[in-house]
Parts: sequence; C-alpha cells; structure tokens
Amino acid sequence: MHAPHSPRSGDELRTALAGLLDGLPPRKAAQAVDRLIASYRGLTPTDAPVLRDRSDVAAYAAYRMPATFEAVRSALEAFRDRLPSFVPASHVDVGGGTGAATWAVASAWEGESRETTVLDWAAPALALGAELAGEASEPALRAARWERGIIGDGLRVPQDTDLVTVSYVLKELTDAARAAVVAEAARAARAVVIVEPGTPDGYLRIIEARDRMIAAGFRVVAPCPHSAACPIEPGADWCHFSARVSRSSLHRQVKGGSLPYEDEKFSYVAAVRGDLPEAPAPAAAPARIVRKPQIRKGQVLLELCTPEDGLTRETVTKRHGNAYKHARDATWGDAWPPAGP
Repeated sequence: MHAPHSPRSGDELRTALAGLLDGLPPRKAAQAVDRLIASYRGLTPTDAPVLRDRSDVAAYAAYRMPATFEAVRSALEAFRDRLPSFVPASHVDVGGGTGAATWAVASAWEGESRETTVLDWAAPALALGAELAGEASEPALRAARWERGIIGDGLRVPQDTDLVTVSYVLKELTDAARAAVVAEAARAARAVVIVEPGTPDGYLRIIEARDRMIAAGFRVVAPCPHSAACPIEPGADWCHFSARVSRSSLHRQVKGGSLPYEDEKFSYVAAVRGDLPEAPAPAAAPARIVRKPQIRKGQVLLELCTPEDGLTRETVTKRHGNAYKHARDATWGDAWPPAGP
C-alpha cells in the first residue's frame, strides 16, 4: 500500500515513543521486550494483562506501537479509498492498549473532530496511552477517553458507533471471547476494521471474523473486492499484506541487524453495515493486488483477487500503455486497476 500523504501523526508518535525510553537502561528495555514477545507468542490466550507496569508498557510500546500503527493505517487507507465520503465522528478502539490504532485513525482522518474511546484491560497501558495522546497536536487524540474493561463476553460498545477498530487483539482471546468481541462490534458499529498478524493463523482469525460480520449483515469493503467466500484454499495459502516501518534503536537492539526499516506483515478486514441507508456505497474496486508485483523486462505480473473469478494472474506489458506505467508503480495491497487516468 502506498505511503500516507500526511505523516504528521506518525512523526509525532515516533518522537513521543523515543522519549519513553529516556532513563530506561537499554538492556532492561530489551529484556522486557523479549519477555513480552514470548508471552504474546504463547499458544494459550489469557484474560490477564500481559503488560504489568510502566517499564513493561514503555518498552513494549516503543517496540510495537510503530508497527501496529503502520499496519492499521494501511488498512484504514484502503478502507478510506473505497469509502471516501465516510468520516467517522465516533470511534471505539477495542483492546487498544496504548492506542496505536487510535493514532492511525487520527492519521487517516487528520483534522476531523471525533469522539474516541480506548477500551483495554491493562491499566498501565491505558495510562501510558493517555499520556502519549495528551501531547498530540490532533484534538481528537488529546480528547480521547481511556477506559478499563474486560475484552470478551460482557464487552459493550455504544450503539451506532461509526467506527470500531480491533487490532492485534483476537490472538490474545479464547474462542468464546473472540466470538463475543466480533459479535458486539457487529451489533453496535457502522464500520469495523480488524487487524491481525500476517500469519496463517492470523489470517484464519480474520476469516472467522469476516464470516461473522457478513452473517450479521455487513458488506466487506477491503481488502476483498467482494463479500463472497474467500477464494484461497484453506491451508494452501493465506491473505496478508505488508507495511514499511522505520526501525528504532530498540528494534535493532532486540532483533539485531542494521537496516533502518522492517516490513510488518498483517491480515485485515474492513466492513460496513449493509442495512444502513446512510452508509455510502463503496467506489468500484474490481480487484486487489494480493502479492508483491513481479517486474520483468517489459512486463509486470500481478496476482489479483477479483470479484468474479477469484484469484487470477494478470500480465501487463508495454503494449498496454498507461496501464503498464501504473502496474510498474503498483504495490502490494493496491486496488487494480487504479482510479483515475
């Protein structure tokens, strides 16, 4: 997906996160991140907060928030491209922790007024998220409410919330809690965007959530160009995308290596309630590029998900003229063909 046009929120977030590590010994920060990564990669979901105190939260936020922010922002850009007239006046970030998705919403609809509530069970994460957002230039971030609650059965989202985001949360939940969270989002929201890691199991959680939302009367806006069954054969492949993330010194210390960036793989679904007459109809998006385009001499190979034919491959050559120029500039996750001349 293309880089955003307006990086102010992203720049502010990176600056704020760098300040979190002032006074925290680098070795301690790296050890906290290692332990927390191991917790999150565990196979047993938990309803107890993984982030225990401020040093845990500071280290993990500095390490993970940039990647979560970029993944969610990429998903929101695809959603916004399909529904350019949709501007959420209310937003609930379910399991939002320190608020990466809330920053992404602020970036996607920069300068728009909005009532935002971040819900999470980890009080230290909420406290730090409120601290970070309190220094933002975006009024919607500064005015966000940070509320503690269980994310699962018993979750309550205000009726007719314009946008609900659920990012990197479903993996942490039991099967029953996952179903409850998606059901509540579908009951209350006009639009729902769910993001998970771009792994085979992350994709399966997205497909499960997608199926539940379609059954609840939602239509899929992105990444799929349709609301029919996913054409990917179960177990053969998985649908995921990539977002470029600037690597901090903490990233390099924990992961090693010297590259100034890494690519965050993620799976997602964005859907809107289909029975609301005021919900704008999505712009036409005949297909989605679902793999990195392969550029060859005089041609570009595009792997596409299409509404009519499922997964297809299109070869765009120089004889296609302007389409060939667009294909050479296209990136993984873009709609195809692009809008405009």
